[in-house]
Amino acid sequence: MKITLVKSLIGSKQDQIATAHALGLRKIGDTTEQPDNPATRGKVNKIIHLIVVEEN
Repeated sequence: MKITLVKSLIGSKQDQIATAHALGLRKIGDTTEQPDNPATRGKVNKIIHLIVVEEN
C-alpha cells in the first residue's frame, strides 16, 4: 500500500507522531510503500486523519 502524509504532525499526540515516523513519514508530501499486513493496518488506522492511503 502507498501512504502519503497530507496533514501536518504539529499539534498531534506524541504517539501519533511516533507512528508516522515509524511509517517513514516526516514532512507533508512524504510517501512510502508499506506491505499490506495487520501491523501496517493498525498504524494506518491510528493516523488515518493525517494520511491518504492508496491500495495496490
